[in-house]
Amino acid sequence: MSKNLKIRLLVVAGVIAASLYFALPLDKKVNLGLDLKGGIHLVMKVDTEKLEEEAKKDAVPRAIEILRNRIDQLGVAEPVIQRQGEDQIIVQLPGVTDRDKAKELIGTVAQLEFSLVNEDPNLLNEALSSETNPPGYLLKKVKGKTDFILVAEKPSLTGDTIANAMVDFNNAAFGEPQISFTLNGDGAKTFARLTRAHVNDRLAILLDGEVLSAPNISEPILSGRGVITGQFTVEEASLLALALRSGSLPAPMHVEEERTIGPLLGQDSIRAGVTASVIGGIAVLIFMLIYYLKAGIISDIVLLCNLVIIVGVMGALNYLLPGSKVTLTLPGIAGIILTMGMAVDANILINERIREELDNGRPIHAATSSGFNKAFSAILDSNLTTLIAAFMLFQFGSGPIKGFAVTLTIGLLSSLFTAIFINRTLFILLIEMKVLKSLPMLQIFSKLNIDFVSKRYICAALSAILIGVGLFSFFQKKDTVYGIDFAGGQVQEYRFQKPVKAQDLRDIFKANGIHDLVIQGFDKHPEDVIIRSAQDTDTAVMKVFREKMADNPFQILRIEAVGPVVGKDLRKRAVSAVVFALAGILVYVGFRFHHFDFATTGVIALLHDVAITVGFLAMMGRQIDLLIITALLTITGYSINDTIVIYDRVRENMPKLRKTKFRDVLNISINQTLSRTILTTFTTLITVTSIYLFGGESLNTFALSLIIGFITGTYSTIFIAVPLVLAWQKNKS
Repeated sequence: MSKNLKIRLLVVAGVIAASLYFALPLDKKVNLGLDLKGGIHLVMKVDTEKLEEEAKKDAVPRAIEILRNRIDQLGVAEPVIQRQGEDQIIVQLPGVTDRDKAKELIGTVAQLEFSLVNEDPNLLNEALSSETNPPGYLLKKVKGKTDFILVAEKPSLTGDTIANAMVDFNNAAFGEPQISFTLNGDGAKTFARLTRAHVNDRLAILLDGEVLSAPNISEPILSGRGVITGQFTVEEASLLALALRSGSLPAPMHVEEERTIGPLLGQDSIRAGVTASVIGGIAVLIFMLIYYLKAGIISDIVLLCNLVIIVGVMGALNYLLPGSKVTLTLPGIAGIILTMGMAVDANILINERIREELDNGRPIHAATSSGFNKAFSAILDSNLTTLIAAFMLFQFGSGPIKGFAVTLTIGLLSSLFTAIFINRTLFILLIEMKVLKSLPMLQIFSKLNIDFVSKRYICAALSAILIGVGLFSFFQKKDTVYGIDFAGGQVQEYRFQKPVKAQDLRDIFKANGIHDLVIQGFDKHPEDVIIRSAQDTDTAVMKVFREKMADNPFQILRIEAVGPVVGKDLRKRAVSAVVFALAGILVYVGFRFHHFDFATTGVIALLHDVAITVGFLAMMGRQIDLLIITALLTITGYSINDTIVIYDRVRENMPKLRKTKFRDVLNISINQTLSRTILTTFTTLITVTSIYLFGGESLNTFALSLIIGFITGTYSTIFIAVPLVLAWQKNKS
């Protein structure tokens, strides 16, 4: 065994061992995203409009710190609280499913104020009759009562001085919950002076501008202790006490985006993702084994190594960089399945190159070496262009989309290493051990001589019709073609104990005054229902369920809400991601091939693929959301791979066929690479179809987009991109 091979084997063994160490056990080494284990994702906006300029600067950092204190007291494991933009905060609470409690805790400002009451009846009557606030006072209604009072506009004491707060019970009011509080040193002194100077006056206690109570000061309070009453439930009192302990927010906050995933949906997602992975993976492994025989065995080993390394890298990043929070999301599972399918691309390309060298009469060791060398440039270019798309996904995506981008990036780098290094090492080992003396392979396409370029006008007309019809359908549907990510609104998904019918639900809601709901049922899962609305209707919907369908209990699978401002911003970012991805691919391919005509025609073909995919989705009534943008960028990365392989063969053939017409060089190159083009599309479609059939409803449209896009991408590579190069270089035809 040569020294070089020994070093290679040590590297491979070390990488696999390290990957297994960081990957196993999976449930402890790899973090699951909210969409897999359940939880709440919120984007909160801090409303700083009424703050002074100085206060605006540290409003968001202060809010983050206060939210962190509140959430820590809830005992949430590994929460995420981070700033986004100038005035937004992302809050992720894994495992938290009580969304109302979480939103109330996070959104409550908890600005506590103590203000003196003006009991002048004439001034009060004047304020009531004119519905105005007298100078220096505010007209307020006491919570739970009908009477109004005048409170001083400037509070005498604020909640900033509270040192502790806890739930207590008022024995005089039949055990009604109340909040006992203790003031800090300065607060206790101020409170003592205030109550000493205003014995027999009323002191109003306000929370976020609402008067909870306005008791009489019967005697000076010197202990720095007090109670807050206000007809609370135990849960309300507990949340308020927690908020007071952690401090008041510097400004009001409201939810701009919400994604609540119930644990049941998370379990379903994991089960569906694993099923799709196993079925798709096994199908690909079997195909490679049957078609490439001995080389197929090596390819299968390489693909399994690729899977181990992907999971191992995710575990290693979480271990070595705890703050990185690399998580496995539902789109991330799809990304693993997809990268496994795309990893087959490199193995097929290598095997086909080796086959060509063997057909030319070269011995197996020379054919293997030459096959790897000739396939390297195409594999490298293909992976790097897809990495550009993955980078744009990470840059402009959010939540699970970033998870998909991270997984896709890790998968691409891993497949590059396994295909080039591990694959070659195994070939060298088996050849040196004289185990691999021949490489028989099946072959579908042999010595083809099809004039693909001559079909360019027919195909151009066909593409124009498809794009025209699809875009007409897209623009005709206007905003209805967009999902809530881009149009705003709310999506609710529930699972009932017994099957429900969409029409029955429509009738029930209509009878209870709830209109403008889009209700969708499922034939395969008649107990599940999805409800879409332009506004947040979940509270009213669940109230109807509990009151009118009490005999059919339900569980929340997910609730997602996106405000219109966030929707427009996400739409803008999605367009930017696509534009920058195409621009990046254009620049890379242009410099790599030293011909911007190659790059430009390739990008035109990508635009063609995106347009046809979007058009088909519109015609089929599917909505465009962030996950579909993920699919479109994945399609661009995949489609350019096919184009690059043919361009690479054109570049290789041009010096050899100097006297051949350029159109003939193009046809020869397409025919030589057709086997690889068809096989990689077929194997990738196996994995994507597995996602479509077994990946669950959440990934159904995503997988459908990929199926349309991959088929369209193969077609455009052969009949659009390459003929466009000919049109660009008419003088060579």
